[in-house]
Amino acid sequence: MSDSFVLLHGLTYDHRQFGPLVRELTAMAPGCPIRALDLPGHGAAPPREEYRLAGVAAAVHDQVPPGTTPVLVGHSIGAVLATAYAARYPVRAVLNLDQPLLTGPFGAAVRTAEPVLRSPRWRQVWDGFVAGMGVTGLPPAARDLVETATDPRQDLLLGYWAEILDSTDEELTAAREAELRELRDRGVGYHWVTGSEPPAAYRRWLVAALPAAEITVLPGGHFPHLAYPADVARIALACTGVRGGEPAGR
Repeated sequence: MSDSFVLLHGLTYDHRQFGPLVRELTAMAPGCPIRALDLPGHGAAPPREEYRLAGVAAAVHDQVPPGTTPVLVGHSIGAVLATAYAARYPVRAVLNLDQPLLTGPFGAAVRTAEPVLRSPRWRQVWDGFVAGMGVTGLPPAARDLVETATDPRQDLLLGYWAEILDSTDEELTAAREAELRELRDRGVGYHWVTGSEPPAAYRRWLVAALPAAEITVLPGGHFPHLAYPADVARIALACTGVRGGEPAGR
């Protein structure tokens, strides 16, 4: 089966956020199948009673053509999902767009905010997180996409963050390490694109769990696929052995 890409967006967004990246990939690798999906409960995808990783990964798998071994490109929580998916189903590689796999301070903030998240004031929590994503530094068209192609809802935040709220950091770390060991044992490629230099401790943890993991820093905010769509497209293509739109070593 030929190379293909499956793109998984972040929480509250939908497939439209990958428009610039899809255009770059299409220009660099004409004819390569690209599927930008709507995650359950987002865009045109129907809601679910719960949004835990295993169930969402299964729903994504139902949309992947049988027999394909795609490169999964995931942004934010979509990158956590891409990692979990890759540990369960055949993939060629995972491209993680700006998502640490350890909950760290973010997990602590979500747990602290749980009473507000469950109240009529839940939107304050989401708006506070978005304020720290570097949206104002994006090009105007990209910023407009982030600000308009989104549908924050209380059920999505509580559903997709349920495992953070219900689990300890130790339990979540063990789950992520088990997934990375599976990728290591199967030789699945893994590339993390981050908007800032990662803490040394996290870099050591990731490489210890998955020695072949690659890390690229594209300075900026939380949306590298919108700030640097051509660069991200080249990295994605490199995961398939294609560079600059031409096959590498084929």
